[in-house]
Amino acid sequence: MNRPVIRYRLLRSFVLIILTAVAGTGLAQPVDVLQSTGREILGYADRMSVPPGETVRFMISSRQPQYQAELVRLIHGDPDPRGPGFKAEPVDAPFAGTYPGRVQTWNPGSYIEVPHDPVLSLESSLTLAAWIYPTTPRKGVQGLIAKWDAEQGGYGLFIDQEGTVSLWLSAGSGDIYRISAGVPLFSTPPYHNSFPLPGVNWYFVAAVFDASNQTVRLYQLPSSSLPGGHQPARVEVKTEATQVGSNDHPLLIAAYRSGPGPRSSPSGNFNGKIDRPVIFNRALGEDEIYSLQNGSIGSDSSELVASWDFSIDISTSIVRDASPNRLDGRAVNMPMRGVTGHNWTGKEFDFKRAPEQYGAIYFHDDDLRDAGWTADFEYRIPAGLRSAIYAVKVCTKKDEDYIPFFVPPSPNARRSPIAYLVPTFTYLAYANIGNGCSECRQAESLGLYSRHSDGSGVAYSSRLRPILDMRPKAITTWSAGGRTPRHFSADLYLTDWLEAKGFTYDVITDHDLHREGKSLLAHYRVVITGSHPEYVSEAMLDALQSYIADGGRLMYMAGNGFYWVTSLSEDAPHFIEIRRWGGTQGWEAAPGEYYHNTSGELGGLWRRRGRPPQLLVGIGFTSQGFDRNAPFQRETGSFDPRASFIFEGIDPFEEIGAFPSIGIGYGAAGDEIDRIEPGLGTPPAALHLARAYDFSDYYQPSVEEVMEVRRGIGGGDDPLVRSDIIYFKNQREGAVFAAGSISWFECLSHNNYDNNVSRVTENVLRKFLEADVLP
Repeated sequence: MNRPVIRYRLLRSFVLIILTAVAGTGLAQPVDVLQSTGREILGYADRMSVPPGETVRFMISSRQPQYQAELVRLIHGDPDPRGPGFKAEPVDAPFAGTYPGRVQTWNPGSYIEVPHDPVLSLESSLTLAAWIYPTTPRKGVQGLIAKWDAEQGGYGLFIDQEGTVSLWLSAGSGDIYRISAGVPLFSTPPYHNSFPLPGVNWYFVAAVFDASNQTVRLYQLPSSSLPGGHQPARVEVKTEATQVGSNDHPLLIAAYRSGPGPRSSPSGNFNGKIDRPVIFNRALGEDEIYSLQNGSIGSDSSELVASWDFSIDISTSIVRDASPNRLDGRAVNMPMRGVTGHNWTGKEFDFKRAPEQYGAIYFHDDDLRDAGWTADFEYRIPAGLRSAIYAVKVCTKKDEDYIPFFVPPSPNARRSPIAYLVPTFTYLAYANIGNGCSECRQAESLGLYSRHSDGSGVAYSSRLRPILDMRPKAITTWSAGGRTPRHFSADLYLTDWLEAKGFTYDVITDHDLHREGKSLLAHYRVVITGSHPEYVSEAMLDALQSYIADGGRLMYMAGNGFYWVTSLSEDAPHFIEIRRWGGTQGWEAAPGEYYHNTSGELGGLWRRRGRPPQLLVGIGFTSQGFDRNAPFQRETGSFDPRASFIFEGIDPFEEIGAFPSIGIGYGAAGDEIDRIEPGLGTPPAALHLARAYDFSDYYQPSVEEVMEVRRGIGGGDDPLVRSDIIYFKNQREGAVFAAGSISWFECLSHNNYDNNVSRVTENVLRKFLEADVLP
C-alpha cells in the first residue's frame, strides 16, 4: 500500500529534535572504548615498527584528569607466578611525565564522501537511483544517497525506520517531506557462514521528484522473483513541495548527516552493498526508469549529474564518477571493495577480468579505518637505542595500559646475528578477538576473527586503534584451563628466554619484511619466528624462501604458520586484508569475492596457491585444540648422527616437554599443531626428530584435510592429528629447525629455563650460529 506524504511545518529550533526521533537507531553514536570496556585509560601508536631516527606518535584516552607516561623495554609479558613473572625495564625518554587526560572517541561506519559542488545543488526536479543489497533493513534510518540538511535544505534517498525506501526533501524553510515506498525491504537471515548470496535480495531503487507537477514517484524493484518477501513497490503521490533547498555539505553515499552544518558527524550508516548510484537533474519518465534499471543511462549528458562507477580504482579509497562532471569521492572507514555487483553471473571470480560485474561496495556500520584520535605526545627514536620490543606505559591511580612498538636496527647499524621476526600481521588479524579477551569483546573495534553487525566477516584490520590483546599481561580465556597467553604476550616468552640465555638479537617485524624483502634477512645468520606467524604476504614468503636457499637458518617453533594469504594495502599501509575460503576459518568469503581488492591477488590459503607451509619449513597446520597438551616422543631421526647436536645433554628415552607448561596444562605440543607431509612438500631428506600424539577429540583435523564426514577423525584416532619436529638443510648450508606447536614457547622457562625444550632450542640456536657447515 502507499503511505501518505509526511510533512512537517516546524520552527527551525525544533526540526533537529524531530529528526533525531525519526532516525531512531540510525543515528550514529561515537564509540567511547573506555566506557565499553570499563577501563580508565587506553591508547595506541600510529606506527608498529619505528627505526632509530624516526618518530612515533601516541594517542591516549583517559577518564582521569591526569595520567603518567613512561617508556619501558618489554622482556616477559605473562604475570603468571608459575613462570618468571612480568618483566619490563624502564628506559629514559624525553616524553616521560604527567599529561592532562581527556576522553577520545571514534566514529565507526563506512560511507562515501563526495565534496560539495554547485552541480549537486538540485533545487528543482531530480532523480536518484541505485542498486542496493540491504543486509539489515530494519535497523533504523540508513542513508543511501544524501545531500541532506534539514535546516538549510537538501534531498536524500533513504531506508526509513520501517525498512522501506524513502525520499526526503527539505525546502530549507521548515518544510520537510518524507515519502515512503511502503513495502519493507526483504533480508534473509544470515547464512551461518555469513556471506550474501549473489542474485538474492538485490533491489533497484529510484526516487523521482517532479517539481513542475509536485509529484514524487518511488520504485523498489527486487531482482529476484523468489516467492515471499520480495515484493515490488511503485508509489506515485502528490506533495506540496515546489522546490528543494540547497546546502554546501558533502554528498554522502551509504550514510547521511543528521545534524546542521557541514561538520556534523555522519549518521545512519547503511549495512549492505550499493551498486551504480546515479543522480539526474530532472525527473526521469517511467520508461527511462526501467531503462536505467536495465543498464541504460541515456545519451543526454547535461542531465546526468553523477554516475559513480565503483569498479574503477578498486584497490584504493578513490571513488570515480563516470559522468562529465567528474564528482569523484573517497571511501571512508574501509568499506569492502572487489565485491560482486547486482549483475554478477557467476562465470568469473576475478574482478580484474570482469570489472563491470564488480560495480558494488559493501558498507558496514562498524567499519573503521582510523580511530582518528589526537596525539598526546611523540617520541623520536634515538640513534643509540637497542633493537627490541618497547612499550609506552600510561597509568592513572587505578589503571594502566601498555602500548607496544618495535624498534628494528638502523639501516647502517651493526646487526646482531639473530633476528626475531615478530608476527605483526598476526597481531592485526587477531586484534580484539571476541572469543578470548573479555575486554576485547567490548572494544567495538574489529579484527579478522570478528563479524560485522550484519553477520558478515571482517576482511580488513587496522593498527590505528587500541588493540587490547596486543598487550603484555593480555591473557585469553578460550582454553579449558581458563588462561592462555597468546600472540604478543606469548611471543615475549622467547624474548625472555633469549635474554636469560645471553643471546643478542635484533627485532624485525612482518611489516619490515614485507617492505624490505630478502635484503633485510641477509644481515642475519639465524631468523626465529614468533609462535604463530599465520598471516604472511607473498613478499614475505619469497624473502624467507630465498633466505633459506642462500644459506640462511630459520627456526620455526610455532603452529599454523604461513597459512593465510595476506595483503598490505599500498593505499593505506596501516591495515591488512584477507579473504577467507577453503581453510579452517571463522567465516567464509562470498562466492566471487576471493580476490583481494588491495593487491588483486587470490586470497585464501597459501596451500590453495601451491605454497603450503611444508614447502618452506617442512611442516604445516594439521589440527588445533585448547583443552590439554602432550609431550613429544623421539622418533628414529633423532638418533641419526646428523641430529646429535640437537639432543646433546638429553637422555635418549626422555620425552620432550613432559612437564607443566605456563600455558595449556602439561606438555610442549598443543594449541595449534603442525605435521610432516611429503605430498605437500616436506623435503625427503628431512630428519623426523619427534612426534606428539594421543590428543583428545577436541583436536580435529583441519578443515582442508577432511574430504568427507566420517568416524575416527578425533585426536585419539586420526593419524593426521599429531605434532612433528623436524630438521633439514640444503646444499648451501641453509637449514630449518621446526617444532610444530604454538605451545613450545610456553615451556622455555620451566624450572628456571633448565628443561629439555629449552635445551633443544639452545642447542639448535648455538649450532646454527657457530657452524659454517652443519651436519
